[in-house]
Amino acid sequence: MARMHTRRRGSSGSDKPAADEPPEWSDVDADAIEDRVVELKEQGHTPSQIGMKLRDEGVQGTPIPDVKLATGKKVKEILAENDATADLPEDLRSLMERAVRLRAHMDEHPLDASNKRALQNTESKVRRLVDYYRGDELDAEFTYEYEEAKEVLGYE
Repeated sequence: MARMHTRRRGSSGSDKPAADEPPEWSDVDADAIEDRVVELKEQGHTPSQIGMKLRDEGVQGTPIPDVKLATGKKVKEILAENDATADLPEDLRSLMERAVRLRAHMDEHPLDASNKRALQNTESKVRRLVDYYRGDELDAEFTYEYEEAKEVLGYE
């Protein structure tokens, strides 16, 4: 599949190994994993960061290679059950943060043409994602505006 803003093809990624059950050395209780997921979310981590922390640090000293294999639920499903979901989807939030940083850079350096193009591409991706999420995970009236994004994300 081609990239969104270039004429080049995308690079293929690696696939996860096919497994039906967690490895024998990872025998942590599913309830302990769910408690740890909620605890990490309360500390301010995103779902992908939670997965990496569980993989690296684990629960009770035992690494968790795959939350879904260990609990039968994805990290986002665990968070939804415990009412700990974020106000914005993770991918949309990261793109909005990038757009705000690029806009701040453009305010300081107005003649930076490559970053101007990057800002245009990023804001285009944000608008496309907003259209995708509108109605399901976002309000029906939600639109991307720089000033609102800056306020929502906690920038000055």
